[in-house]
Amino acid sequence: MSETMFEKGLAARKEMVGIAAVERAFATANDFTRPMQELVTEQCWGAIWTRPGLDRRSRSLLNLGMLAAANRPDELAGHIRVGIGNGLTRQEVQERFLQAAIYLGMPAGLNCFRIAKAVFDEMDANAEGVR
Repeated sequence: MSETMFEKGLAARKEMVGIAAVERAFATANDFTRPMQELVTEQCWGAIWTRPGLDRRSRSLLNLGMLAAANRPDELAGHIRVGIGNGLTRQEVQERFLQAAIYLGMPAGLNCFRIAKAVFDEMDANAEGVR
């Protein structure tokens, strides 16, 4: 029996976002929000992220640009983390957002840098706490 798109998406989402975060998203979902969690898991993480046409690193780089353009700061922060986990370097994130500043405008670029700095500060603090 083959995996369903939801199962593939759930596995990919847990791998990239983290098991605890995904379990928390479903544990805190209610009758109203659960269908959205199921939809994003099946369609976004399952139908798109598991396709063979692009590797995860490339998809992450694309997502950073699209989320910057769409002005989605909460999702941008999460996808910066995912992107680093998928092999992007901080310099690549920086270059992506410098380019975004030119094509989207300086306020968008400044916002991207503010969000990335907060994410990197949090990542660094968590890394120091592990040592």
